[in-house]
Amino acid sequence: MGTITIEAIPAFVDNYIWCIQDAKTAIVVDPGQAEPVLEHLKQHQLSLDAILVTHHHPDHVGGIERLKQVFPSAKVIGFKESRYAGVEHEHVEGDCFTLLGLEFRVIEVPGHTLDHIAFLTVLDNRPRLFSGDTLFSGGCGRLFEGTAEQMLHSLEKFKLLPDSTDIYCAHEYTLSNLAFAKTLMPSNQDLHEYNSKCESLRSGNQSTIPTS
Repeated sequence: MGTITIEAIPAFVDNYIWCIQDAKTAIVVDPGQAEPVLEHLKQHQLSLDAILVTHHHPDHVGGIERLKQVFPSAKVIGFKESRYAGVEHEHVEGDCFTLLGLEFRVIEVPGHTLDHIAFLTVLDNRPRLFSGDTLFSGGCGRLFEGTAEQMLHSLEKFKLLPDSTDIYCAHEYTLSNLAFAKTLMPSNQDLHEYNSKCESLRSGNQSTIPTS
């Protein structure tokens, strides 16, 4: 197995479509737009093997139909109870599947939506969590369908993961989340230091994601 990397494909204003790739093949997570993905695949001469879906919102699934037109054999993998009708391979809590030689585990995390799941894998001895819109850097997702209790339970599942886990969320919300957090914890020095680091990254047009 060749070297596997995880690349961010920017989409819309602040979305990240995550591309897990080796020298020939790619998996994408939550492709809300097709064109940025197709451009990335063409640039790196990659074929698309699978599409992972965390939840049904259009900015996460809007590009799938077009991607399937170009790569009809690409597998669409998501939650058994997903409200996105295009899921072909349905999974529930604890299910595991293998892509690119990596084992992915499904974690049910209702809150942002009732059909939200996350995908956990290990690459280079580090856990990698694709959290969709459940957990962001500095905050969590808005409650469109679930309850606060459901979201708390979902976040508690993430809390059980190793501290070394890298979080690959779906939006660049870090600075806005930290601005809110500072109103709640104005004297938290760690928060201010992290905010300064993230401001520096964004001023250079760099991503604050992944984070741990």
